[in-house]
Amino acid sequence: MKEKFEHLKEIIKEKESLMIAFSGGIDSSLVAKIAYDVLDEKALAVTLTSDTFSKRELENAKKIAKEIGVHHVIVKSSELGNEAFVKNPENRCYYCKKEEAIVLKRIANENRIKYIADGVNLSDFDEHRPGIKALDEEDIIHPLVEARIKKSDIKAMAKFLGLSNYNMPSTTCLSSRIPYGEEVTSEKLKRIEEAESFILSSGLRQVRVRCHKDVARIEVEKEEIEKVINFREEIVRRLKEGGFKYITLDLEGYRSGSMDEVL
Repeated sequence: MKEKFEHLKEIIKEKESLMIAFSGGIDSSLVAKIAYDVLDEKALAVTLTSDTFSKRELENAKKIAKEIGVHHVIVKSSELGNEAFVKNPENRCYYCKKEEAIVLKRIANENRIKYIADGVNLSDFDEHRPGIKALDEEDIIHPLVEARIKKSDIKAMAKFLGLSNYNMPSTTCLSSRIPYGEEVTSEKLKRIEEAESFILSSGLRQVRVRCHKDVARIEVEKEEIEKVINFREEIVRRLKEGGFKYITLDLEGYRSGSMDEVL
């Protein structure tokens, strides 16, 4: 672990200046923290906000960037103008990351920063991640991959560095709640975000509201299923007010990338 950590620091240090695609999640937070520690003002964290990035995640990104001390820039973007993304094919993430990379490169050029890094790590290659191909095509670097760091390593390193989000549940863009082939719209994304925010307000740790047209399929950690059932009437009322007609609870519980099970 120590060797990986020192290797990661060296990888980042040799860049001399670095911009981090910063979501506020544990992966990009670790990269941003080390970049700030070794590069100081030569490190820049950039968060791209859009309809697919929840307000909850944006507030968290602001909080973590402030905690780290890194200079943080927030830039508005939108994937919904990209017809290929909106159609929601199996490689939807490719089109999203392609557009994000173009915006990030423009910001990097404006700030005279040569390298752009993200929080992609070794564990990401075990999942369906077509966006990584787009990032590679646009020369976005993956310091965590280069240092052979996986998800469990990141959690341990973040805890060691004192990052408050070291145990934070994973986050993904809101469009990942919509089945492939179903159009991504701002209305659906808003409905999903509002539904998840309400359910999380009951004190749950992790929630996904998968949007199957008019059906909400709720995923929570297995140990929290009973809590959802106890909160059932309030959830049904609020989600129906939000536009869902049928409210279901997935008895398998939360699992990352459950929409990919059809592939």
